[in-house]
Amino acid sequence: MIDDIAAIRLGIFLTILALMISLESLFPARQLAKNPQTASMLTRWIGNFGLLIIASVMARLLLPLGLTGFAVYTSQMQWGFLHTLELPLWLTIGVSVLLLDMLIYWQHRLLHRIPLLWRLHKVHHADRHVDSSTALRFHPIEIIASIGIKALAIIVIGIPAEAVILFEILLNGFAIFNHANIRLPQPIEKAARYVLVTQALHRIHHSQIMAESNTNFGFSVIWWDRLFGTYTAVASKPDDSIDIGLTDYPNVKQNAWLTGLLWMPFKHKKP
Repeated sequence: MIDDIAAIRLGIFLTILALMISLESLFPARQLAKNPQTASMLTRWIGNFGLLIIASVMARLLLPLGLTGFAVYTSQMQWGFLHTLELPLWLTIGVSVLLLDMLIYWQHRLLHRIPLLWRLHKVHHADRHVDSSTALRFHPIEIIASIGIKALAIIVIGIPAEAVILFEILLNGFAIFNHANIRLPQPIEKAARYVLVTQALHRIHHSQIMAESNTNFGFSVIWWDRLFGTYTAVASKPDDSIDIGLTDYPNVKQNAWLTGLLWMPFKHKKP
């Protein structure tokens, strides 16, 4: 059963990724900068997809049955406060997904706030061009740490397997969606940003200006940023002119190639 669920999740993931890549090719919001410091799209993709593969293998070795299997076990053991409330399953799933999403929001804020965690997370922000592949560009150690945090939440909250499956599908799908190098039609974007993290909002988060980068932390809904005061609607530059990435990491080959990305957290550069 767990293998079937994993196959379904992978199918949804690949479908959304293929759709966003297709839209980026047809209707790109921004062009990849062309200068001597710019790594090619192929170099970026090898590095970004390579990180995903390495992180996936490490996660599989660490937790063979995944978070879904872990949630099945904790539910059998009746761990977590939601098991004491005797709520209907649909409500338990809804509450669990919202709590997990808020947890990821705060996790994201801490990744920017704590220097040791930032050294891992800067691998993601060092990308000088945001597109669908950037959604995959996380250091394997950061991915493993995030799995550990979600596993702890499953224990404490009592999150059922159904909620874990739904949340992981939504998290991955929305991450690809809001990193995509596209721009929604203005009327749609204006309405969507009341609920979702749109591409335009998330590109503000990838700005080189830290006052802008330290906003719009959400991965799916924008509610947490609005609620906790980290929402920024407009950057200091127009959307197609925002300087993306980190000034300390020009997009030269060693900072886009897989080996450079894996080694980046261990280089002693300040954020």
